[in-house]
Amino acid sequence: MKKAPSAPAKPERWRVDVGDGDVATLMIPPDSFRTRRFEIDCRLVVRPLGPGAQHAMRVDVDGDLEWSRRAPTENPGQTDSMDYHFRRELPPGKPLRIVVKTEARLVRRVRLLIEAEEQD
Repeated sequence: MKKAPSAPAKPERWRVDVGDGDVATLMIPPDSFRTRRFEIDCRLVVRPLGPGAQHAMRVDVDGDLEWSRRAPTENPGQTDSMDYHFRRELPPGKPLRIVVKTEARLVRRVRLLIEAEEQD
């Protein structure tokens, strides 16, 4: 009988940063033997270009809508951001796919990133 490997010495960390891109995709591959728990952060940073600026972010997890928001862009001359934080438990053998899509009106995208950190 084969013994399941023990947990890695360090928690898994996954990250994708697409800079000023409008879509980010993070894929976490499956683990064959253990259940994993992740804290996940999605972040969009924009810079307003004029009055009426808006930005929006949509988070899809494994093809299903997890969260969506549209907001006026604040902080003229500065940056504004939109963040979404959630947790997900992955049973053995299950991957995770996170896709963040953005919209921008009268703003310049500065950064779009997704980070996932395994929790004990």
